[in-house]
Amino acid sequence: MTETIAPLPAGSLEGKTALVTGSSRGIGADTVRYFAQAGANVVINFRNKAPRAEKLAAELRELGVEALVVGADLTDPASVQAMFDEVARTFGSLDVLVLNASGGMESGMAQDYALLLNRDAQVNVLETALPLLGEGSRVVFVTSHQAHFIRTTATMAEYEPVALSKRAGEDALRERIPALEAKGIGFTVVSGDMIEGTITATLLERANPGAIAARREDAGKLYNVAEFAAEVARAALDPVPADNTRLVGDTSSFTGE
Repeated sequence: MTETIAPLPAGSLEGKTALVTGSSRGIGADTVRYFAQAGANVVINFRNKAPRAEKLAAELRELGVEALVVGADLTDPASVQAMFDEVARTFGSLDVLVLNASGGMESGMAQDYALLLNRDAQVNVLETALPLLGEGSRVVFVTSHQAHFIRTTATMAEYEPVALSKRAGEDALRERIPALEAKGIGFTVVSGDMIEGTITATLLERANPGAIAARREDAGKLYNVAEFAAEVARAALDPVPADNTRLVGDTSSFTGE
């Protein structure tokens, strides 16, 4: 985290438990850190960065909260079930679920990997978590403007498969809003522009040199990891928007405003 931000009031998540997928680094790590600073017990989920996840957990325990580290491959339903079984054994319930982990630009993955991770796995993670989520709990799905607006605004060719799969995931999750509301569970999509310092931005820059600088110039400002994570964290506490959407940063390039 490059700067000190305390986006949530001290003690505002006291006695609550929050799980953030893909939280060993980047936006997920800062989001889980903000939850812990607000008093929440946290679940740090990783796929293959165990040492980094354990280091973060040790840091957060210094705040006086419990931090559970659970490795899981979100594309493997049995692995996801095992993760939530461990959450149930440790905490009994879950108050905040942030669907942060995504991908699809990695090399060497199967052709349908982006859709498998960004749509199918997201829905399965939510459905597997449902027995632990009670009235008043929150689900937050993290996405990008490039994905959120992909139906009306084209994006870079290198990012298009990811954008389409993340939008498909968002749509599939939105279909579940009535059922979530019936259980008293709030659902918010947090969409942001390209974020400085993320893996996605790095991969895009590698595939399309100058892409991030061009987007920064077009938008006027790009959020960094800490700033965007603060918006994700706030979405877990703020009232759910009427359209279940929290747009972060400039959208004029996407909405034609």
